[in-house]
Amino acid sequence: MKTIVKSFSLFAIGCLTLLSACKKEEYSFGELKNPSGLALTTALQGAATATPNGDGSGNVSITLAASNVINFKVDFGDGQTQIVSPGTLVHQYANPGTFEYTITVTANGKGGAVSNLSKKITVLRLFNIPTAIMTGLTGGTSKIWIADKAAWGHLGVGPGPNNPTNPETFWPSWYGAAANERTAAEYDDELTFSKTGPNSISLVLDNKGQTFIIPDYAGYYSLAAGMNTLSTTGAKALAFTDATSNTTSANSTRIKFTVPGHGLLSWGVGTSTYEILAITSTTLSVRSIGADGNAWYQKFKVK
Repeated sequence: MKTIVKSFSLFAIGCLTLLSACKKEEYSFGELKNPSGLALTTALQGAATATPNGDGSGNVSITLAASNVINFKVDFGDGQTQIVSPGTLVHQYANPGTFEYTITVTANGKGGAVSNLSKKITVLRLFNIPTAIMTGLTGGTSKIWIADKAAWGHLGVGPGPNNPTNPETFWPSWYGAAANERTAAEYDDELTFSKTGPNSISLVLDNKGQTFIIPDYAGYYSLAAGMNTLSTTGAKALAFTDATSNTTSANSTRIKFTVPGHGLLSWGVGTSTYEILAITSTTLSVRSIGADGNAWYQKFKVK
């Protein structure tokens, strides 16, 4: 009988010890509070009165703050998301052009409580200009170019992409100007390409007051054919993108740019978009499709 009592006592002590241990392992998550005071502010890199959508880098600084928050989930509106802590992060939008994005922030609090906030922003992202193009055109700062009048085909024309009888040649197979063949007034233009940002280039064309308009494109410019008084003052921000012509890197850099408005490079060839066929530190060759579908070629050299 004494043995039974002793065993029972040991069993009871063991149970009490176990209960005591279990009680010590209780946890408390505290009060489950929703995040409050959620704030989302944005700043576009290079934003100013003249560039309200940024400098073309696509970089946006996003600052997040809230009380009772563990972290934030940020949906940038371009298909990308990220989990971040309170503070400031920089996101780069990669889609070339000017687009509106909706940034949506989810603030995660204790026990899964959340709060949401959204904001729309409009961002300019310029095309990623290849280093060879940027350096070739501007030298890293600025370069002045003039017509390469001693080179054959410094002005020329050939069949365009939709010619029904002649395939594209990607050289001036119909006409190529011989050295110094054009008039002196056609050779005095100066084109200044300047680097205006990490990924942007501007053009200033000094045509000395006059520009030669190819006869077939007089209507495009609302001017008469031949030499015309034409104001080309002011810097124009160039818009770069991939070329869409039916050629390969054997004939072209596969990069083109557009001069705003009816902007031009020296001669008026009925377009404002130019594909860079070849570029070195001292020479530049471009191709453009005129309003009638013909392909025009121009060659320049560093002054």
